[in-house]
Amino acid sequence: MSLRDCKKDFPLLVAGEADGAGLVYLDNASTTQKPASVVAAVSEFYETANANIHRGVHSLSERATEMFEGAREKVRSLINAKSLEEIIFTRGTTEAINLVCSTWGEQNISKGDEVLVTALEHHSNFVPWQQLCHRKKAKLVIAPIHEDGTLDMLAFEKLLNEKTKLVAVTMMSNAIGTIVPIKKIVQKVKEVGAVTLVDGAQGVPHMGVDVQDLDCDFLAFSSHKMCGPTGVGVLYGKKALLEKMPPYQFGGDMVKEVFDDHTTWNDLPHKFEAGTPDIANVIGFGAAIDYLSQFSFEEILKHDQDLVQYAREQLASIPKLQLYGPQDVSLAGGIISFNIPGVHPHDVGSIMNSEGVAIRTGHHCAQPLLNRLGCNATARISFYMYNDRTDVNRAVEAIKKVYEIFKVEV
Repeated sequence: MSLRDCKKDFPLLVAGEADGAGLVYLDNASTTQKPASVVAAVSEFYETANANIHRGVHSLSERATEMFEGAREKVRSLINAKSLEEIIFTRGTTEAINLVCSTWGEQNISKGDEVLVTALEHHSNFVPWQQLCHRKKAKLVIAPIHEDGTLDMLAFEKLLNEKTKLVAVTMMSNAIGTIVPIKKIVQKVKEVGAVTLVDGAQGVPHMGVDVQDLDCDFLAFSSHKMCGPTGVGVLYGKKALLEKMPPYQFGGDMVKEVFDDHTTWNDLPHKFEAGTPDIANVIGFGAAIDYLSQFSFEEILKHDQDLVQYAREQLASIPKLQLYGPQDVSLAGGIISFNIPGVHPHDVGSIMNSEGVAIRTGHHCAQPLLNRLGCNATARISFYMYNDRTDVNRAVEAIKKVYEIFKVEV
């Protein structure tokens, strides 16, 4: 199937097109739409196999377990992990990062150590490390960016030293789309013997990843940003590290034996999956991976970047529009962040919504980055596989409507 034809597979977008002028959905960095096959997979589980997993000997439980663990294998294959033991299901990227922070971080970060992040990070990959450093009297070091929003690699490399114990870095900025040279970063981090955690929330859905080739220690990403259901995330970790880490939560399914005075833990990955998981939506994530397998990530990224290039060309005709992030589209994913002088981004978003165009406004959970860009908030357009040039044209016309309503001087 061609990406040009895939919009028809998404019920909400099809319904939106049938409703008057049609819905233009450009808030994909926040969450993506779901194809019919994913919706059907979730419904099918509840209609034909609803039961708890891992514990039951009856046929429903066995079928549910098979479907759930089948989804784990799909995730393992997607990122080319060595084993299923390295794939832990969480509630999202945020929980996956907090899991590492609360286990590996508590064990391994001490007074005087340094945790290195970048100015591009989402709060989910910034605040946990900031707070850990406060607790441990360690130092949070922030690698700077260039004026165009790209990472200053020379400065980054100079900040690496024998005190660096962890480097937590995004693959792609959710606010301005900057693509980080993640493989080079991982290689440089290894030279000082530190551990790497990669925030793949934006990167994995648009670029894919091979964790054995990348050789990162941890990777976190979410289902809902790649056509899957909400409430499901993944933590990949190297087995040797995961085995040494204590449990993140306690309860059912993560224990092997419980005695009055002590407890032993279940094997990986179950040690980190306490309680009943979101079974239906994990299975839905497996269906999303099946859907995405029709396309290559190279194709998806090129599609996104082509739309950004086209959008920038159309927006160039609008005077005084402030664009953020790399101008070279090869250095960024499918995100355009902008401001209109004298108009608050929330007003921009409201007016564009009235024109049938859904975008994101605010600080995008990236306030340290926006502070460096000299603004408190932006309006953000973000593309995914089902968007096309017609969507871009509608967005441009909606932005022009903002100029008209607010009588922006041009």
